[in-house]
Amino acid sequence: MGRSSDARERIIESAGELWHTRSYADVGVSEICDHAQVQKGSFYHFFPSKRDLALAVIDERWRVHGIGQMAPVLTGPLPPLERLSFFLERGLEEQLDLKASTGATLGCSFGNMVVELATVDDVLRERLARLFDDWAALIQTALDDAVAAGDLPEIDTAQAARGLLAFIQGLGVLTKANDDPGVAADLLPVALRLVGADPARLPRTAPTT
Repeated sequence: MGRSSDARERIIESAGELWHTRSYADVGVSEICDHAQVQKGSFYHFFPSKRDLALAVIDERWRVHGIGQMAPVLTGPLPPLERLSFFLERGLEEQLDLKASTGATLGCSFGNMVVELATVDDVLRERLARLFDDWAALIQTALDDAVAAGDLPEIDTAQAARGLLAFIQGLGVLTKANDDPGVAADLLPVALRLVGADPARLPRTAPTT
């Protein structure tokens, strides 16, 4: 049994991992508790339902991956197009690492969840919709800076950010269909060209720091 002080965190981590590698519907409360090494009673102490756990998983994964990882890249000190390039390259590297460690092409955990649940659970759909709005806002920050720097033409950056996010999610579907994250590698530069970047001015490699 997990220590009471970290049981909630263990449940959230286990649920997020199992749902990402398989699916929300395929993994139930009992399996999550077994994976987290906590008793089932501990689950219901913290979460009235599986949906409540899903909301906690979404929030925690966004805190780690969105606020903790994406935000520093997309709003950081690098030149705007380098930020966007680094963001795209890092996403591909993470998918390649997951493929190497799990043997499966997993795609985006948020995208997977919204595709699976959008038509069956409005509460989770609405929470994920807000998350995608927050994600697009981070991308828009880099696009706004790129326009201000003269690296992009004058564009509707809010619309372009949503389009770029849609492109990223589409890449996730494509890589899963092919069971190979590598199929997205030569498409990453296309993402920045779609928002008007001059190919001659695109970073040739992602920054290493």
